[in-house]
Amino acid sequence: MPIAAAGAGKRNSRRGDGRLAWIFITPALLGFAVFLLWPTLRGIYLSFTSFNLLTPAKWVGLDNYERMANDPIFWDSLQTTVYYVVLNVGVQTVLALVIAVLMQRLTRSALLRGMVLTPYLVSNVVAGIVWLWVLDTQFGVGNQLIGALGFNRVAFFGSEEWVIPTLALVNVWRHVGYTALLLFAGLQMIPGTLYEAARIDGANEWRMFWRISIPLLRPVLSLVLIMSIIGSFQVFDSVSVTTGGGPANASNVLQMYIYNTAFSRFQFGYASALSVALLVVLGLITFVQYRLTRAGETDLD
Repeated sequence: MPIAAAGAGKRNSRRGDGRLAWIFITPALLGFAVFLLWPTLRGIYLSFTSFNLLTPAKWVGLDNYERMANDPIFWDSLQTTVYYVVLNVGVQTVLALVIAVLMQRLTRSALLRGMVLTPYLVSNVVAGIVWLWVLDTQFGVGNQLIGALGFNRVAFFGSEEWVIPTLALVNVWRHVGYTALLLFAGLQMIPGTLYEAARIDGANEWRMFWRISIPLLRPVLSLVLIMSIIGSFQVFDSVSVTTGGGPANASNVLQMYIYNTAFSRFQFGYASALSVALLVVLGLITFVQYRLTRAGETDLD
């Protein structure tokens, strides 16, 4: 009898824990369903319709996707977005990795980590406006300094050649500290004995970086790359407050094109099709990158 009673008590305890778990996760599930799942399903449905808010959605099948395949502005905006993503992710990852290694090797000061993270606390909109002032062709401090050094002033946000690199570097400035701290945390998980053994064998810092740090940092580095690529493809706010997609559509990234299609032209069906295309692109990139980098595996075992 005591054994049976104990077993029944354990089962009742598990049921109680299960109910408590459901109570805690229900708000998150409701938020996920209302703000993510339903809008996604609704957007997929609208991508097969002609919808302008004023009249009921009219089913048009694959017409929006056929239009998208023959839309030169869509392909130009996709190319512009890819250019931005390559610059942003490439520069940001390299700089963040350098900062993370320097923090691990030279100092582990909490104050320094806070200073590195400070730009991330600034919103994209504020960062865009501040850098728009700093790099203003006539009155910006940055361009005044360039002029004082004897060089011609550069229209960073007003030049078709410079606008995407400038937007990418502004984003790098804001996010590199956060990315560096993620990589720094990954470096902290690597046992110090591996570096000590490598030093005994005569390995220098450069060799230890490529032979120890990078291979063992692969899961964290893969996560950082996936997050950075997804975030870069969704760039909108910094472009909206600085260039609005100009000059001459040189910064008309895909999210900007989707926004203008929906809220300037009120073509919500076609804008939904563009959004679904972006979702598919991000899904494919994430899947391929996850498989190629073996993000779910670690060499520390």
